[in-house]
Amino acid sequence: MLEIKDLHVNYGAVHALNGVSMTVKDGEIVSLIGANGAGKTTTLRTITGLEKAAGGSITFDGHDLRKTEPSKIITLKLAHVPEGRHIFPQMTVEENLEMGAFTDPTDMAKTMADVYERFPRLKERKRQLAGTLSGGEQQMLAVGRALMGRPKMILMDEPSMGLSPLLVKEIFAIIREVNKQGITILLVEQNAKMALAISDRAYVLETGTITIEGDAKELLNDARVKKAYLGQ
Repeated sequence: MLEIKDLHVNYGAVHALNGVSMTVKDGEIVSLIGANGAGKTTTLRTITGLEKAAGGSITFDGHDLRKTEPSKIITLKLAHVPEGRHIFPQMTVEENLEMGAFTDPTDMAKTMADVYERFPRLKERKRQLAGTLSGGEQQMLAVGRALMGRPKMILMDEPSMGLSPLLVKEIFAIIREVNKQGITILLVEQNAKMALAISDRAYVLETGTITIEGDAKELLNDARVKKAYLGQ
């Protein structure tokens, strides 16, 4: 579904991504793990067109994303849940969800009902300003907003950041459930242990370069991954 080949991204003189290649197959959860500054967020932002690549190719569902404007990329059913959530704080929960459906308002009432079924707390707070929600509720809203566009694939950037251990478990359970509904997921996450536990495959990114890749369960037992990312 997603194929990245030899991707290069520069920030001035800084080579943020240096020949990154990776694939995500239909129906998979694939994790991209690495330390702060490794280039994980840059990878997602380049896929969605928010950053411009200096070289390489990005193909999603047969579309050349490097030749597609960001405003068009979202209409291809590729959703992005950004780091920091970026909900609209002065809008209600329901208005935020409605914004998620602007590219595909077909059956919006049914889609919203599905989102409320998956996230009962959002239904309870649908008239509440999004900025007054807890961090966990805001993350649920960010995922719910992405689901409103009925995506084929969701890019998730650090969904567990800043959440309590209990909420982290809940968010990862939600990611699993979303995937079971047939939505492909590319997950960027610093919580390597949780990410690898729910993923099919994974890539390790270090200073803009993929250094390790493979079956996620095997990477959980990889000595290099254990030492660098699992504290073992």
